Amino acid sequence: MNGSQEFLVTAAGRVNLIGEHIDYCGGKVLPAALSLKNAVRVRPNGENCIRLSWTTLEEKVTLDFSRLEEYRSLRYGNYQAGCALLWRQAGHALVGCDMVQDCSVPFGSGLSSSAAIEVSTLAALAALAGEQADPVELALLAQRAEREYAGVNCGIMDQYASACGKKGYAMLLDCKNVTCEYVPLELGAYTLVLLDCNKPHSLAGSKYNERRQETEDALAILKKKLPVECLADLSPADFERVKEALPPLLQRRTAHVVYECDRVTQAVEAMRAGDIARLGRLLNASHKSLSELYETTGAEPDALAAAAQRHPACAGSRLTGGGFGGCTVSLVRADSVARFCEDVCEEYRQKTGLSAKAYAAEIDDGITVRAL
Repeated sequence: MNGSQEFLVTAAGRVNLIGEHIDYCGGKVLPAALSLKNAVRVRPNGENCIRLSWTTLEEKVTLDFSRLEEYRSLRYGNYQAGCALLWRQAGHALVGCDMVQDCSVPFGSGLSSSAAIEVSTLAALAALAGEQADPVELALLAQRAEREYAGVNCGIMDQYASACGKKGYAMLLDCKNVTCEYVPLELGAYTLVLLDCNKPHSLAGSKYNERRQETEDALAILKKKLPVECLADLSPADFERVKEALPPLLQRRTAHVVYECDRVTQAVEAMRAGDIARLGRLLNASHKSLSELYETTGAEPDALAAAAQRHPACAGSRLTGGGFGGCTVSLVRADSVARFCEDVCEEYRQKTGLSAKAYAAEIDDGITVRAL
């Protein structure tokens, strides 16, 4: 333990460039950590509890270490309780503390505020315990907190990107083996633009878990036809050969997974070749698949992506994140970002009556820890 030492710990939100809803199917995805963060200021309090407060909320919550199993239904504090419980169960020292959280990752945006909260909380607990935490271990514990405590049956992508991101790089993350290759994010005359459709979502309350179950049902059927461990093991040729074994709904879901995996491979090739036009086409194809095959977009995200795709400064656009709301990520000429945002937001407002919001974010490191 570090006496009365205070720390400021941050973990990043993330944008997924391409590879949506395939992390829990064992696929490779292409996220990057953002400069939008959850920051935790923490100091030991000498008690067997965490006293939680927020810069953006009036609520104050006390998490008693003897009752950590009991906070699952809290509106605020359940993620932190789950992280504390999993941290202790993993054999680490759990130090009582006062913890102030300040999140600049917009909630419900599809940019993984939950992962940023989980990873930064765990990194803060590690700092208090005097441990040099392994980012991969923190990512895995954070994923378990979201799945086992918060009830969202998520893959590893969000937490891994939040913990292990590197400034200036996308991450080709193999979710089956939990291995990562860093790919320089060099977009030439283009940059990434995030637009929020302003239709907040909740993964726990959405059809996210339903989609997860559908892919598991499809895998159970296909395992009788092919020696596969996960849907991402299927090549497009494999899928076309056996797809008739699946009922129509599961066939559509599996088609998205198989061809989205292929698009990730193509996207990395395009990035390394500096072929932004090809990368943009892949983003557009990904959104179309999410809309028509996986059905995780909705009228508002579809309208926002369509407006972006039509804009002359945009090479491609897609919904990023779990879906049913949140943000689009678009490849936009760097000299036309302001006009792009103005034009697309106006067209979106006319179509939906909603006001989209642009987020200024750069690709940044995952976890930071600073002693105060």
